[in-house]
Amino acid sequence: MRVHVLQHVAFEGLGCIEDWIDSRQATLSFTRFFSAHENSLPAIEAFNLLIVLGGPMSVNDQTEYPWLAQEKILIQHAIAARKPVLGICLGAQLIAYSLGATVYRNSVKEIGWFPVEAIPDLPEQAFKFPAQATVFHWHGETFDLPDGTIHLAKSAGCLHQAFQYQDYVIGLQFHLETTTDIAGQIVLHCADELAEELSKDQLYIQDETQILTLTPQYSKAVNGLMMKILDFLAQDI
Repeated sequence: MRVHVLQHVAFEGLGCIEDWIDSRQATLSFTRFFSAHENSLPAIEAFNLLIVLGGPMSVNDQTEYPWLAQEKILIQHAIAARKPVLGICLGAQLIAYSLGATVYRNSVKEIGWFPVEAIPDLPEQAFKFPAQATVFHWHGETFDLPDGTIHLAKSAGCLHQAFQYQDYVIGLQFHLETTTDIAGQIVLHCADELAEELSKDQLYIQDETQILTLTPQYSKAVNGLMMKILDFLAQDI
C-alpha cells in the first residue's frame, strides 16, 4: 500500500495514523505545503490512499495560499480515479469543496473535546459511528453536504461533522488522530486564536488546561475509531 499525505502546517501531523500505516507496512510520502523542498504534488498513480490533514487556513484563502488551487484539483482527480481519500478538518472542507459544495463560516467555533452524534438509519454501505463519541475539535468553518454524499455525524455546534462519498471517501470535521503530542502542538501554535475565542465566552470553547487534561482521557477511544475508518477505506486496496 502507498499512502500519500497532504500536510498544510508542521504542527498538524499524522498522530495515531502513523501507527496504522506502520501496521500495514505501507510506504508513506508527503506533500508539505509549508516546505520549499517537499511541496510537489504526486501523480495519481503514485498512491493508493490519500490523506488530507488539517490546518488553520480556509479553503477560500486561495489568494494567500495559491497552492490550494492545485490541491483541490488533485483531490478531484483522486476521487474521480476511485482512490480512497480521508480528509480531516480542513481536509474534509477541501473534499466538500472539490465535490462542488460551499465552505463558509459556521455560526460558532468548536475548540476542545465535545461530543458528536451518529446519524441514525444509514445505508448499509455507510461507515457507522458510535451513537455518541467525544472527539477533538478545532474549527470555525463548515460546509454544505455535497450531492451524493451520506451524512454520518453531527454535533450541537455544527450539523455537518462527517460525511461519506460512495464507499471510498470520508470527511471529518474533527480530529480522531489526536494524541497528547498533537493536542499540545496545536494548543501551542494556535494559542492566540484560543485566547481570542476564550475572551468571547463562547459555548464550545475549552481553555488550554481543559484540552490537555481531557486528551489522555479521550484520545485512546478516538484513535481506535480512526483505525476503524482507515480499515474501512482501505478494505479494497
